Amino acid sequence: MAEVVKYKQLEKRTNDFAHRCVKLAVALEGTKLGNHISGQLIRCSTSAAANYRACNLAQSRAAFAAKLSIVLEETDEAIFWMEFSSEEKLVSKIKIKSLLEEANELKAIFFAARKTLSSKKKR
Repeated sequence: MAEVVKYKQLEKRTNDFAHRCVKLAVALEGTKLGNHISGQLIRCSTSAAANYRACNLAQSRAAFAAKLSIVLEETDEAIFWMEFSSEEKLVSKIKIKSLLEEANELKAIFFAARKTLSSKKKR
């Protein structure tokens, strides 16, 4: 039961993360680069949330691990686009600080989970 609660909490966090990224993405629109980054950020953040949700419905450990890897990669890509937008002065780092912190926390959680899964597979 405790695991279900943890999954639901992470499901909510990834969903909230995607919504926050979409709001940032909409704010970036207006230039060719801003529009490009906006689309990429929407795609990867919503993919992370959707694939995490799919993890919880996986029919096997291998399917779970595969989806979790996608979640990790998409979360990392969202970090890349946020940092890139800040470096290009489309948004200030201060405005995205808490969103970047959440993204990095989620990334660390998913990385640790994947590492745990791969160590269990080797046993």
